[in-house]
Amino acid sequence: MSIKKTIASILIGVAACSGVSLALATDSSRAAYSAAQDAADAAYKLDRAKCDALSGNGKDVCVKEAKATREHSKQDAKVEYKKTPKALASARKSEADADYAVAREKCDSLAGNAKDVCLKQAKAGQSDAIANADKQLDISKAKADAREERADARYKVALAKCDALAGAAKDDCTSAAKAELNK
Repeated sequence: MSIKKTIASILIGVAACSGVSLALATDSSRAAYSAAQDAADAAYKLDRAKCDALSGNGKDVCVKEAKATREHSKQDAKVEYKKTPKALASARKSEADADYAVAREKCDSLAGNAKDVCLKQAKAGQSDAIANADKQLDISKAKADAREERADARYKVALAKCDALAGAAKDDCTSAAKAELNK
């Protein structure tokens, strides 16, 4: 089961246990965002409690994984609430940092060259995830710019068509073009 499916299952379970409806959990309102944040914290406490039975590096890894799961849940809720490319990029970067902390902790059980390689792989994974988030943000911005350019071109065409008219008809045509293309 993927980590996102696990997180979703935890959030649904916590929401059901706390009497919050599923519809509220998917609503992008501030209340739903708050509920998702609270659910992530509750799930973290459960995951963290499971770590107490462990010791040594296993416990440390378990704690980091619990924190990473909470971070993923909170960031996903933030993305759902804000619904912007910038929020998505920021969330993916925060998740990359959390995943890096888990990977680094796992490397602590190793020694020598194996540990060095493990740490470099962890850092490379973090760098890759951050670069992907930045690239996705750049792509989103480019798409938005292209949409704006297309809208401007359509607006200019509509105004040119209106120029053939006169008086009230021209005014009506211009108003309709502005309304249609949000200008």
